Amino acid sequence: MCGINGIIAKRALSGNDMTGLLTTMNDLIIHRGPDDDGTYVSATNNCTIGMAMRRLSIIDLTSGKQPIYSEDGQIAIVFNGEIYNYRELKSELLAKGISFKTTSDTEVILKLYEQHGTESFKKLDGMFAFSIHDKNKDRIYIARDFFGEKPLYYTSQDQQFMWASELKSIVALLNTKPAISPKWLNLFFRLTYVPAPHTIYEGIFKLEANHYLEYDTSNHATSILKINHEPTPKPTNISFAEAKQKVKEKVYHSVDSRSVSDVPLGTFLSGGVDSSFFSFCLAPTTEKKVETFSIGFQKTRFDETDKSQLVAKLINSNHHEFIIGEDDLKNNIHEILVNFDEPFSDTASLPTYLVSKKTREYVTVALTGDGGDEVFGGYNKYYIGKMNSRYTSVIPKSLHEPVRKLATSLLVNRDDNRGKRFKAKKLLNSIDYDGQFYWDIISLANTQNQLAEILHPKLLDTDIFGEYRKKIGLDKATSLTHFRLIDKIVSLEGGMLPKVDRTSMLNSLECRAPFLNRDLWEFTNSLPENFLMKGWNKKYILKEAFKDQFPEQFLEKSKSGFGSPVGDWLRQSLRKELESYIEPQRLEGQDIFIKEEIIKLVQNHLSGKKDNTFRVWAFYCFQKWYWNVYMNQ
Repeated sequence: MCGINGIIAKRALSGNDMTGLLTTMNDLIIHRGPDDDGTYVSATNNCTIGMAMRRLSIIDLTSGKQPIYSEDGQIAIVFNGEIYNYRELKSELLAKGISFKTTSDTEVILKLYEQHGTESFKKLDGMFAFSIHDKNKDRIYIARDFFGEKPLYYTSQDQQFMWASELKSIVALLNTKPAISPKWLNLFFRLTYVPAPHTIYEGIFKLEANHYLEYDTSNHATSILKINHEPTPKPTNISFAEAKQKVKEKVYHSVDSRSVSDVPLGTFLSGGVDSSFFSFCLAPTTEKKVETFSIGFQKTRFDETDKSQLVAKLINSNHHEFIIGEDDLKNNIHEILVNFDEPFSDTASLPTYLVSKKTREYVTVALTGDGGDEVFGGYNKYYIGKMNSRYTSVIPKSLHEPVRKLATSLLVNRDDNRGKRFKAKKLLNSIDYDGQFYWDIISLANTQNQLAEILHPKLLDTDIFGEYRKKIGLDKATSLTHFRLIDKIVSLEGGMLPKVDRTSMLNSLECRAPFLNRDLWEFTNSLPENFLMKGWNKKYILKEAFKDQFPEQFLEKSKSGFGSPVGDWLRQSLRKELESYIEPQRLEGQDIFIKEEIIKLVQNHLSGKKDNTFRVWAFYCFQKWYWNVYMNQ
């Protein structure tokens, strides 16, 4: 696990000059790999090429130093991530007479590439971002894993092509401050994040998950290609009993493959079914007790440590529990939010950072439950998606707006939660008679109508999701399968995975997600939808597969989600800073918001008149990024 950087300068540079640039990029991501670093420099007639990495040693602690070279020195690789099937792949290569100098998964990628070229990328089961320079072909290949667990940014500016694990490494080398993209500004204020292939900046991009970029160093041409073809989900003729057994086998296999490590390993145990199931699967495979970690809040309603305690007792783990309050937030919130390098307002990033920080005191690798909801159909928003069809079939379109206004006024919620009132309002505000409702459902900050209330009209974009609808091949999302596909491409890659990667790597902790397994994803996509959600029973087949291992009442307990009481914190410890962000002169200088409306939105929340937690939190996170990152560049 580490971070990578790279530069292709379209001019001749000395080795020292290129190394200096790479060192600048590397020093900004030292948190991703404090154990080691490495650089690579090569010159051609047309350009100077540099690659670099920071390493957090997980596998092959002694001989896995990067870059790693082919026997003839013509091919070099730098790698960020883990390849979970590297031992199987290595065995296949050894059987062909291919020798190895290290025991690292990085060298396996290199040897596999030598044998199969870019087709080799299809064979990799893992989370990764890597770059390969092949002098023989005058090519550089930059690849990203199937789900997008590992980040990869790139740009072509100032007569150079650059790529990096984090935005800060690229922005630091630009001659001018990059412009904020109005279109992707809209994306953030809808979703709370900016998904690939975009960033908040014009001209800087994320490499999409399951893709690789090919750079021809002879003519500086680039192309982006998909790695694995994703089959169209089609239900197979399989019995529920057989499917249930396969789910159990695949989960066990995935946990086993993702627990390979030469350093101490533990699990995040939130108390939900996902973390409970993979912790249960891991427990019998280790000689020592499993190290489990959970976090709770001083505010009782947000604390779910009772559930994690139950599971810890069941699997007899060595359980660590951390309770946090506002003081913990005060000490860490600035570091957490600015490290994302672009606006990011998922409230779960705060506890994820804190549990990562505490966990790193004991282990270097932690398994997480990320992806379980997408793979098995576990989100409450899938209920809301189903309810849209029912609502629009009963309530005529002409009556919807009066119903929405009346109901919204009756569902005012003054407390910071996502309970029944919040969900009811979410449903009503996202109702759409043209099949576009799910885009408002996943808009965790503002719906389209809400954004129009606060964002300057000249910046407002009403079709920010058109690109994604086309990419997914769905004009209208109407089924659970559709919702899950949207979440994989947009919500998982753009929100969930950056949250885990940035907060854990800021603490030099590697997180692995057993449910993010391509084989498991494709299998659940082949199942009838009622295997995943039976009536209102979410993750039905997963719970059925493991129900004999847990108390029945445990599986029926709802989980609130890994959020934080930020609504309270905005009114208390963060109040002074938040109020500074709505100063009229400051807002006028930005020329981004409708001044009167954003002030009203914030003040209504601060006074307790309305609970505007998630809209105000998005505004706060944007302003923190804007003034502390963007304006300080």
